[in-house]
Amino acid sequence: MNTARTELTGDAGHPRIHQPLGLAVLLRAATAGDDLTPLGESLLEYLKHHDDPYALLDLSLVLQLKYQKAAALAVQQQALQITRHYRLKSAQTTRPPLKVLVLKAPGDLMSNTPFECLLENANLQIEVLYVDAQPLEHAELPEHDVIFVAACASDETAGVLDRITTLTSKTGCRVLNSPKHIAKTMRDAAYALLGAAPGIHMARTVRLSRERVNQAAAGEFPLSEVLGKSYPFIIRPRGSHAGQGLAKVSDDQELARYMAQADAMEYYMAPFVDYSSADGLFRKYRIVLIEGNPFVCHMGISSEWMVHYPYPEMLAHPSRRDEEAHLMASFDADFAVRHREAFRNIAELTGLDYVGFDCAEISDGRLLIFEIATGMVVHDMDDPTLFPYKVPQIRRVAAAFHQMLRPRHANAC
Repeated sequence: MNTARTELTGDAGHPRIHQPLGLAVLLRAATAGDDLTPLGESLLEYLKHHDDPYALLDLSLVLQLKYQKAAALAVQQQALQITRHYRLKSAQTTRPPLKVLVLKAPGDLMSNTPFECLLENANLQIEVLYVDAQPLEHAELPEHDVIFVAACASDETAGVLDRITTLTSKTGCRVLNSPKHIAKTMRDAAYALLGAAPGIHMARTVRLSRERVNQAAAGEFPLSEVLGKSYPFIIRPRGSHAGQGLAKVSDDQELARYMAQADAMEYYMAPFVDYSSADGLFRKYRIVLIEGNPFVCHMGISSEWMVHYPYPEMLAHPSRRDEEAHLMASFDADFAVRHREAFRNIAELTGLDYVGFDCAEISDGRLLIFEIATGMVVHDMDDPTLFPYKVPQIRRVAAAFHQMLRPRHANAC
């Protein structure tokens, strides 16, 4: 990642003022396979001589992208002890810029909406304020025209969302993604919200303690009593994402073996739904709703039920990329029409201005929702020679996200 290293060290290799890089730049480098170790080393050397919170945040991101979560969060806390308020971007304009205030929670990359990937080229003034459950030294919010709440729903951010509700209660500006609606995206809350909605199928999702799961594995109570169906079930640790710790178990013995290797204290469990298509392949879609309007962000096609994107099968099979390209080209006139009712229900029931979800189509025509969240990553960073159709599609998503931030009328505040 030579550009980032030069920005930090200067042509002669001597430390100078750090130019913040941020999530979009660093994630793009990591996605391209760049080794972030030299940049991390340069940041460490720079920070020996400078108390620079922006450099600390960049170092925290580097550590997270290198899967060193504990160290990353410790470095992030060092930055937040210096300041919780950051200028992420300045607008290049002769007129007064649109001032966007983003309220974030401390935490890892899954704790906040990765909006930076959608506003990488936006001509906006973006201020970020990190909020935790403790009162701010100054209760006044930074100057703004619109507020976007980036903090996502989790047990760890519940207090943060409550604090954000208090902080935003007196603003006269529009607040996008109200904290009270964000809380509806927790896995069990999402099932309660959407499980019976027309056009949607969701597997009943329950949250169980480690003790309770072990009791089920030992045959001390049937899981069918709480899940409504018998094996197979899906199990994952509470708070896990991107398939970490996710497994399908087909009987008590498999569940016992899973628990013998797991160490979490709580788990989400749900019945497994076979969403394979007629050709035996599994098709999983990532879609976002922006002010109720659906946009497809990617489509994974796999012979395995656990679909991640991108992955070797999409890279190895041009026909699958062709299918994804066709989906993006025809989405508004085809997929979005078929599932109009489901999309409308998700938008209305969540009440969110921006929300994403992973889903599939099942044989009865309904949309199978795996998860809804405000923190799903949406980007155009895949190899453009293999995925040339993604860049224009994600630009459409970014343009809609940008437009969402604009006040609905003059003098909105």
